[in-house]
Amino acid sequence: MGEAEVDAAWLEGVIRHFVASPANTMKNVGNEPAWDEPIVGYSNGADPLYDFYKRDIGGFFRTPIEFMKHTYPSLGLKPQQLTVISWILPQTKATKTDNRKETKWPSERWARTRIFGEEMNNELRRHVVNALISKGVEAVAPMLSPLWDRAISEKYGFASTWSERHAAYAAGLGTFGLCDGLITSKGKAHRAGSVIANLIIPSTRRPYRDHHAYCLFYAKGTCGICIKRCPAGAITERGHNKKKCSAYLQTTHAYVETRYGFKGYGCGLCQVGVPCESRIPAGI
Repeated sequence: MGEAEVDAAWLEGVIRHFVASPANTMKNVGNEPAWDEPIVGYSNGADPLYDFYKRDIGGFFRTPIEFMKHTYPSLGLKPQQLTVISWILPQTKATKTDNRKETKWPSERWARTRIFGEEMNNELRRHVVNALISKGVEAVAPMLSPLWDRAISEKYGFASTWSERHAAYAAGLGTFGLCDGLITSKGKAHRAGSVIANLIIPSTRRPYRDHHAYCLFYAKGTCGICIKRCPAGAITERGHNKKKCSAYLQTTHAYVETRYGFKGYGCGLCQVGVPCESRIPAGI
């Protein structure tokens, strides 16, 4: 094991260096970066939240130890030996400014980050895994594992066997809003990623107990601006209707290809033009 050489500072350096590299591009004329500077957090593989997710979301949800045992079946690993490394990739100022002006369709920059930015996020997942393996530390990216799949939760509807946002919540990076987006110190206009590793890094402190702590609607009974921002009527005071949201996203494929000239989709209108766009809202 090269665990002695691998600590939080080293991992954050690996992630930040990659995000600062040419790989971070939305593939437009100017090769603008898809993402702003990341934030990183950690949770332990034995954190009770992961077993809670399995009970609450559905038995199909996979815990960190399940992903690692599937990838490294001969190691005899235990949950407490594992660390989940989570990161948030915030949208750039230019992307948020563009999308804030929209009322029905995604801006070009937003659509590009949804496709090419997520391609880069996958490259980052692979990069972190390979960097750890080069130090003798076994690792797996859940979203790139054969165990990752979509599923239907009896309680929540559309779901999957791993959730980057739920891992980020466990790592102290943010809490959920009315539209189901994760509100972080950089706001909720972002994408998330994670890698599970066979090493122990101290978990990031969770500065909240309520999973809605950073949402003004839930915490203060105010705001609700994301309701008005949603062109699909998928957000109400009762929460986020995933079916309506998904159905609307399907209609954006044709718009993006016709308007911007590449195959893509997106929306994100509920993530901008709101108090939690780029920070934890004032008053929380």
